[in-house]
Amino acid sequence: MSDRPFKVLGVQQIAIGGLDKTKLRKLWVDTLGLTVTGTFKSENENVDEDIAEAGAGPFKVEVDLMQPIDPDKRPKVQDPALNHVGLWIDDLDAAVSWLTDNGVRFTPGGIRKGAAGYNVCFVHPKGNEDAPIGGEGVLIELVQAPPEVIEAAKQFGG
Repeated sequence: MSDRPFKVLGVQQIAIGGLDKTKLRKLWVDTLGLTVTGTFKSENENVDEDIAEAGAGPFKVEVDLMQPIDPDKRPKVQDPALNHVGLWIDDLDAAVSWLTDNGVRFTPGGIRKGAAGYNVCFVHPKGNEDAPIGGEGVLIELVQAPPEVIEAAKQFGG
């Protein structure tokens, strides 16, 4: 697999779900000191989230504190509690094309604008017959890295 036309540059985010995001804020914002930088709500994705950040500059990590709009509907953003991990990708289009050709299963929806404004897509937690490679139980968000993250990664060998 040495012909891979993209690089994973680092962790962009982790997304944590619970039935009540105020409890998540109590730990992550009030106790640990992360800064809330925005919110995102989507009926389609059944999510109401606060976007918090740890760190600064191109190496900051987003921590999404999510609760379901309707706990009885899918997707159930609270189950599992560690909902997904987001990875910075230097060339998302090339990555999706290459990964698809190499048997990776993606969730429906393709590449689209994510909650933080970057283009994203998701590796499905489970492979299937047509695309046998999945996240082995973990939803993985691939996030198009902005130029400043790509440049910073180059400085550290990424």
